[in-house]
Amino acid sequence: MRIIIATSKTWNLKNFKKFQKIFPNIQTTLIENHKDLTLAFIDSIKPRFIFFPHWSYRIPQDIYAKYECIVFHMTDLPFGRGGSPLQNLILQNVKKTRISALRVCEVLDGGEIYLKKSLDISKGSAKKIYKKASKIIFFKMIPNIINNKPIPQSQSGTITNFKRRKPEQSNLESLKNPTLSQVYDFIRMLDAPAYPRAFLDFNPFKIEFSSVKTKQKSLKGKFKICKES
Repeated sequence: MRIIIATSKTWNLKNFKKFQKIFPNIQTTLIENHKDLTLAFIDSIKPRFIFFPHWSYRIPQDIYAKYECIVFHMTDLPFGRGGSPLQNLILQNVKKTRISALRVCEVLDGGEIYLKKSLDISKGSAKKIYKKASKIIFFKMIPNIINNKPIPQSQSGTITNFKRRKPEQSNLESLKNPTLSQVYDFIRMLDAPAYPRAFLDFNPFKIEFSSVKTKQKSLKGKFKICKES
């Protein structure tokens, strides 16, 4: 069987290499650069499935119309369609969620569901949660789909939509009368590479926070002071 895995996150790239070693009989091709995701390239491989773990780019219609394209979304769909799922879940005080494997279609996060797996998001930085989710996707969900070829089912239930967060929303001052627990969640949910870290304005500087941990009745972590851009 031939498959393609399209991803660019470092934790997914590491698991991609492990996946190849564990499943040597599966001909697996990696697409790391979104510019390489073209129908001509896909046609040259003719994969049975194309998997998109943590993929942030548009998937062309001519590709998902011809090939079985599967994305992974960190909510129990149809709850939480849309952007920044982890951050929106944590802001709603959700402690446990499900990763939904769904077929790509013209409706954002509206495709048919192959399967779901549970994910605990109650603690740890965003990066640690993404790494945990990556292991579930690569070593449980993708093998399940390849081996069992489940027939995807239409989504059922009430549709709720999330909005993609903007960099300015990472300002800690956006929290109104927060508890210590809420400050902890706010900092950790933004603590991953390429994400706008939680910050406070201290004109002309910005103080960014990361590596937060709870310690009795206080929080400990790292901060970085930089000039406002």
